[in-house]
Amino acid sequence: MHPLHSYINEYASTLISEEDFEFFLSHFIPKRIGKKRYLLEHGEVCKYFAFILKGTMRKYYIDEKGAEHVVDLYIENWWAGDRESFSMFTPTIYNIDACADCDVLLVSRENILKLCKGFPAFNEFILKLDERNHIATQKRITSTISLSAEKRYIDFATRHPYFLERFPQHIIASYLGITKDTLSRVRKK
Repeated sequence: MHPLHSYINEYASTLISEEDFEFFLSHFIPKRIGKKRYLLEHGEVCKYFAFILKGTMRKYYIDEKGAEHVVDLYIENWWAGDRESFSMFTPTIYNIDACADCDVLLVSRENILKLCKGFPAFNEFILKLDERNHIATQKRITSTISLSAEKRYIDFATRHPYFLERFPQHIIASYLGITKDTLSRVRKK
């Protein structure tokens, strides 16, 4: 079964059949994004969300001093994009690039709306994704403003152990809002 098909059927109460999935998949554009290449660059409007079939990506912004701040990490079976830019048609403040070669499926806003109308399972899936995203964002904000660097790392490692093997330490440190040296000290404990 196709990874996207399995993923949607995992979260929807009404399953999408193999036949329907072929039509469903025709609304996506397959693309390969090489390591260090961009899915989205600062100033562009996010026209597509990407479902990652293979590889890793990060979303980050660069502050006025030139420092990178990682705000999201993505692996297989995750969606990558800038929701605000995608929904509001505004230029993004973020960059999303591949940390390793990626195979993705791109879907436009127009096609998401078509799929939501044509496939109740996809509409249900989108609602569940939104809920999960909102919960994860709340947890991340709470962790960032209330936990020490050590507790943030433990929380991160507990919830996302697979990230530790897939991303370099400097990217994880940036995601946690700590320095690479602090991360090194925390990991030794």
